[in-house]
Amino acid sequence: MTDSLRKIGGSARFSAISIHNGQVHLAGQVSQLKDGDITAQSRDVFAKVDDLLDQAGTTRENLISVQIWLANMDNYAGMNAVWDEWVAPVTPPTRVCVEARMAQPHYLIEVLAIAAAD
Repeated sequence: MTDSLRKIGGSARFSAISIHNGQVHLAGQVSQLKDGDITAQSRDVFAKVDDLLDQAGTTRENLISVQIWLANMDNYAGMNAVWDEWVAPVTPPTRVCVEARMAQPHYLIEVLAIAAAD
């Protein structure tokens, strides 16, 4: 580990936040709302991203790139409705959204974000 690399939170398996060379890398974020629909889970996950960015000393205004995985692309419109509200106050980052098999059956969405450090 060099002086320019800093890690925050997480577990023995992964760091929640890695900061290196002016970039903030977040671990993939999922919702633990087992009964939550895509709207509820999306709001929960985007709030987690906001919280982690805050812990890293930056905000969603500095997002560079976001990757979104959905368990089912039928949830694309519902997720996009929440996304559009969430990014409305900022210039949106680059983004990709794909369908993927999730690690747990109740996960409907997973989000990974990279931001510029403030």
